[in-house]
Amino acid sequence: MTISDAMSPLWVSSLQTAAARQGTAAPQGLPDVENSIEFRLGPEHAPVQSMRRARGFVAKVVPALLAGVPNAQVVEEATLAVLTELVDVTARHRASIDLSGRVSYDGDHVLLTVGEMDRRLPEPEEEPGLFLVHRLTDEIGQYRSDEAGYVTWASVPVRS
Repeated sequence: MTISDAMSPLWVSSLQTAAARQGTAAPQGLPDVENSIEFRLGPEHAPVQSMRRARGFVAKVVPALLAGVPNAQVVEEATLAVLTELVDVTARHRASIDLSGRVSYDGDHVLLTVGEMDRRLPEPEEEPGLFLVHRLTDEIGQYRSDEAGYVTWASVPVRS
């Protein structure tokens, strides 16, 4: 999906949310999303705009992903903080035309993927926001994508 002024229909995978598995509905006013959501930002968005758009979009759907999680607010805040930093770094070192991302929930972790960077993930000393990412995640890594660059992933733990 492209996050733009004219948003296209929401794409979700075919897997169920925690709320659906528990037989409960998504919180009122939120879409009934699946266990993952994807977004795409075009090249017309500067890094700051990319961060705002990605964060705003994910902030609207992550409560539905985490429905029924006892500490959902804490996990949501950590997820948004990690997402913001990963989008920032990726947008400033973009390898492809579009910046893409995915947020997934498996019951134990929220997995964030953001790509594509034209280089390996820098050390936190070079990108201080990555200190926060390392503090809020269980694991962080990168893999070479099928396209032009590197995709960064991070796993935010869901603890009761």
